Amino acid sequence: MTKRSFLSCSSIVLLSGICIIAILLFSLLIVLPSQAKNIYGQPDSSLSPTRRIYLSTLLLLTRQEVTTPVDPLGLPRLFQVKLGESAPMIAQNLQSDGLIWNSEAFMRYLQYSGLDRSLQAGDYKLSASMSIIEISRALQDATPNQVDFVILPGWRIEEVAAALPTSGLEISPDDFLATASNPDENMISFDKLPPGATLEGFLFPDTYELDREIALAGFIEQLLGNFEDNLTPDLQQAFNQQGLDVYQAVILASIIQRESVVQAEMPLIASVFYNRLRAGMKLDSDPTVQYALGYNPQKNTWWTNPLSLADLKTDSPYNTYVYPDLPPGPIANPELAALHAVAFPAESPYFYFRAACDDSGTHVFAVTFEEHVNNACP
Repeated sequence: MTKRSFLSCSSIVLLSGICIIAILLFSLLIVLPSQAKNIYGQPDSSLSPTRRIYLSTLLLLTRQEVTTPVDPLGLPRLFQVKLGESAPMIAQNLQSDGLIWNSEAFMRYLQYSGLDRSLQAGDYKLSASMSIIEISRALQDATPNQVDFVILPGWRIEEVAAALPTSGLEISPDDFLATASNPDENMISFDKLPPGATLEGFLFPDTYELDREIALAGFIEQLLGNFEDNLTPDLQQAFNQQGLDVYQAVILASIIQRESVVQAEMPLIASVFYNRLRAGMKLDSDPTVQYALGYNPQKNTWWTNPLSLADLKTDSPYNTYVYPDLPPGPIANPELAALHAVAFPAESPYFYFRAACDDSGTHVFAVTFEEHVNNACP
């Protein structure tokens, strides 16, 4: 081989090596980061070029672990991030709980995206059906996807509406009131509402775990569905045996709910109202007057107490001191205990009751009006 031929071969080898190095550098500097960006999104702007290339390469090599869930059928479960926990500690806990494949892959994605600096302490509902990317993003916001919405026994629809703004639900109180006050006839499947009836009485008191973004229709459907679930055939049959349909039973239950403080007294209070109805007496129930009066801006309540003599003369079909029989609709939303009291009342000779004088929330009962007067507190 001539010297010139040897130099030519050496030049070719050198040139080839330079080309290979150039291709590798091009891949490292351009291709791999671009591929990672397409899959994992924009990298953290604070990453150095070397760090970005390093993380991009590792993420591409472990793509399946980062983008594929551990268990596509996994159910949500509670995962807690405690105050002061570091990102590596959180990553290890996630792997130990079976929520991610690999804590190191989780950390690489966090560092690549910059999400390692914004993990929040709190309680989360995570699932093994979520990828590392989805879990990483979920841990940026401790605000739960679901909220607990509470309806207390004895609330009227306006009080349910008043609880919405601070509930975390995206439901307008005005929209709720408009729908609850003028419901579609198909909203209730378990009974036929009288013309002009509202949903008062059928918004079942309970704690509801609801999606934060639930729509108004779904919200009301949950409340009414809960009422229907508790309206058993035995309960309906018992209402019928008392001579009441479901709507009438809910009316009476709502009055018992507002009259009662102690659940154990509900069947006895129910017996008083049944005795009065059968005797043709007015119910003389203070809560029906309170409902008729509506909101009291001076006392900031829907339930004015005490009532004046003038209040007791309020001309409203809901005022059972003025009008006999049941009022035209429920005055509140009763709990199951009140509905049971209507279905299965106690047997008693009583026609009257009033609050006991010991602030216990219980009542004293009387057969005659004279006894009732004598039961008044000193």
